[in-house]
Amino acid sequence: MKVISGANLQNEHKLVATIGFFDGVHMGHQHLIGQVVDLAKKENLHSAVITFRNHPRKVVHLDYVPELLTTFEERIQQLSLLGIDYCVVLDFDNALAQLTAQEFITQVLSTKLAVSTLVIGYDHRFGKNRSESFSDYVQYGQAVGINMVKSDVFCFQEINISSSIIRHSLTKGRVGEVAQYLQRPYSIVGHVVEGLQLGRQIGYPTANIKLDEIEKIIPASGVYAVVVRWSNQQFGGMLNIGVRPTVSDKNEISIEVNLFDFSGNLYNETLEVQFIEKLRDERKMNGLDDLKQQLALDKELSLSILNKKSRNPIV
Repeated sequence: MKVISGANLQNEHKLVATIGFFDGVHMGHQHLIGQVVDLAKKENLHSAVITFRNHPRKVVHLDYVPELLTTFEERIQQLSLLGIDYCVVLDFDNALAQLTAQEFITQVLSTKLAVSTLVIGYDHRFGKNRSESFSDYVQYGQAVGINMVKSDVFCFQEINISSSIIRHSLTKGRVGEVAQYLQRPYSIVGHVVEGLQLGRQIGYPTANIKLDEIEKIIPASGVYAVVVRWSNQQFGGMLNIGVRPTVSDKNEISIEVNLFDFSGNLYNETLEVQFIEKLRDERKMNGLDDLKQQLALDKELSLSILNKKSRNPIV
């Protein structure tokens, strides 16, 4: 997949394309993009995804704070796995926000990108105020030689998969469900910072993780079985998201992970954590001995879950 961005927007090939932010690159997105790839092959043209580096709502609504399923880099990486020839990255700014759908189709899709066919998500809207309908897009496309195709609805287990549904599932801690919708485990990336170091005292040293992308959504508080990737190595582990009520009264959310079969110093190192399954809610224990006993049970359950998943491509 070739990434086109910035000043290099003039394309030399006619394209079958689709457009969207594609946060998560979930099953619904994959279905839509699969239609683009198939149609491009049928018409002997190149396929393309047109996306945005930044979330459009941050420009339209200045107080909007996204809760992202994927960073920009993660989106591009996932899109590259779907057989697309080109990924066109647009910087969404005030000038782009002011374009009507007709102006965007004429000035950007037709003139700059040589789009021949645009496959549009069944509920997708674009252009200033997003007020126009698919029938309007068809009319504007006909004027400049772009064929408009509406994608069909994709449902999984009678659920219309969307980024908002996945975000909702994450707020409930349903990470196994999310992994189905994404076709991969949900993950976060962060670097290790100094913590309270109480885990060492009870035999479960933890790495305290600070997210590298502050707009990335964090799953619900609780304890999770996870897979941790670091320095081309992979470890099973268990992770706690929460306020650590047994050892702290500061009410500050922290993310701490215990890596199984690991010894060493991880301070300032970058870790990728993949969420496999939620074990339980966070709760206050009756002291460190009670906490230690619970952590032993959590580790046993985590290992059981991870050993089962190791035979599944999801891990």
